[in-house]
Amino acid sequence: MKENLIRVGTTYLPVENPGKASTWYVDNLNAELNYLDDDKAIINLANQSFFLVKSKHGQKANFIDSQGKEHFSVTFEVDGLEALETLHKKFTEKGMDTGDIEDRGHTGRNFVFSDIDGNMFDVWSQLSPSFKQEQR
Repeated sequence: MKENLIRVGTTYLPVENPGKASTWYVDNLNAELNYLDDDKAIINLANQSFFLVKSKHGQKANFIDSQGKEHFSVTFEVDGLEALETLHKKFTEKGMDTGDIEDRGHTGRNFVFSDIDGNMFDVWSQLSPSFKQEQR
């Protein structure tokens, strides 16, 4: 019997309008819409389920770090620097709120983007070794 946590199955994100938000995720991130009602949308994205939950104006999944900077709480991975650069260009061309590609002093490169509700996400150019192994 495995008693350890195995994976993150669902992430909940605050959004003002689940219908509008789910359309943004489908159109911009190629998410798959599985369910939609007035209070929530359920999408599949990056091997995970995301619940886009109707919330009050201004609610976001971000937090303020010790330096006083607003920070993302989720990092997506891509397979290599070329994939990161291609995705960055695609997001920029779509007019998405996308930051610059950064060197943060560790392996790989990153950039941050935001959805239409201001939820911030990170993208990292290094695919986790365990995920690579599972994909073989």
